[in-house]
Amino acid sequence: MNHITTYTGKHFEPTNPDPELFDVRDIAHALSLTCRGNGHVKTFFSVGQHCIYCAEEAVARGYSERVVLACLLHDAGEAYLSDVPRPFKEQLPHYREAENRMLDLIYTKFLGSPLTKEEERKVKEIDDDLLYFDLKELLGQDPGRETPRMHVKVSFDVRPFEEVERAYLALYNDYCIEV
Repeated sequence: MNHITTYTGKHFEPTNPDPELFDVRDIAHALSLTCRGNGHVKTFFSVGQHCIYCAEEAVARGYSERVVLACLLHDAGEAYLSDVPRPFKEQLPHYREAENRMLDLIYTKFLGSPLTKEEERKVKEIDDDLLYFDLKELLGQDPGRETPRMHVKVSFDVRPFEEVERAYLALYNDYCIEV
């Protein structure tokens, strides 16, 4: 078998992704059940929650609807490829290539095209700013940098996955782009 069966019942080949099979419901569901930090955290905090905070921060910073949606979707590839921790991912060029290709396809499906360099910069900046709080709150580590200025309050309270899934889909519906 060379496919996974998604939450909505699609047969998806991660090594040969068909953009027609991307479904925001699959993404929201899977990310609401996927724990940040590969599960090595003090308490469950989902990738879905992280993506919601990224998108809310983009809204608070006054970024375009396209960047807001990109922030919400920036980890969507993990719904199909799973997550690999950053230090290990850096040693896996084939995985990074597959992940980047998957993200470009996801952005093209939901945004109409891959991100520009400036949009990528904004998404990465927010992602890295939120990682600061993950390291500090979920791992008790010193992030080794100045505290980033955030516009949204990040809570690491455990939220039921159904609630995260609904919030993810609601945010998607608020900012989805007709392509």
